[in-house]
Amino acid sequence: MRAFDLAPLYRSTVGFDRLFSMLDHGLEGAAPGYPPYNIERTGENAYRVSVAVAGFNEPELSVVAKEDTLTIRGEKSTKEEERRGEVLYQGIAARTFERVFQLADFVQVKGASLENGLLHVDLVREIPEAKKSRSIPINGKAGGPTVIETQKAA
Repeated sequence: MRAFDLAPLYRSTVGFDRLFSMLDHGLEGAAPGYPPYNIERTGENAYRVSVAVAGFNEPELSVVAKEDTLTIRGEKSTKEEERRGEVLYQGIAARTFERVFQLADFVQVKGASLENGLLHVDLVREIPEAKKSRSIPINGKAGGPTVIETQKAA
């Protein structure tokens, strides 16, 4: 049973369906724990997602950005496992995984790198010029033009 009732928000807003469904999904249960990951803010409009992918090589990993989602998938090849000797203890998980991250508006993937068992995906929020705030002059009769500053889009 969840403690939050989002029904009043549904009644008084328009166009926020995706946000509310993400909140509903997030309140229902925790995300799966494999593989572990970090989300960092590296600048004002820059982010980095780091996923622990110990035991995976570059060809076994894929990073796909489509519309508003970032999907990181890892699939261990069976050929490599056949070449190794007998495994007496396997503490490093080598199972297939898929992590999906919802991206905010205007967030784009800039690149990915694999180092020391961590897959780093760099993201940046680039707001188009048409969406940025701008000053609007007001032509009044009394004292000439007045300028009102609008707030920056977040």
